[in-house]
Amino acid sequence: VQLVESGGGLVQAGGSLRLSCAASRGLFSINAMGWYRQAPGKRRELVAVISSGGSTNYADSVKGRFTISGDNAKNMVYLQMNSLKPEDTAVYYCNAEAKLPWTTSTDYWGQGTQVTVSS
Repeated sequence: VQLVESGGGLVQAGGSLRLSCAASRGLFSINAMGWYRQAPGKRRELVAVISSGGSTNYADSVKGRFTISGDNAKNMVYLQMNSLKPEDTAVYYCNAEAKLPWTTSTDYWGQGTQVTVSS
């Protein structure tokens, strides 16, 4: 599974950005896709995840500000980020939990896209 992110950049506090992730899955089936982020000196953390059935889960720190959505037909996942704060600054990674019919699920990662929020 190959994941390609786009949409990162520099924005002022209070602004918005939309991240996109395109998945090339071949014969894999995708159980869930999500976004993680890693700030300098910190561990990678979950931001939001959406299952193939549409169920979503968010980190407490982004609830009410970020919205994850997906398009199963296009193998795309999006992250709409509103009311951005300087503490949202991080590299954002797209993640897919995917499997072949004869294997267990495995995590796949994109290359990451930088989001910088200035105060």
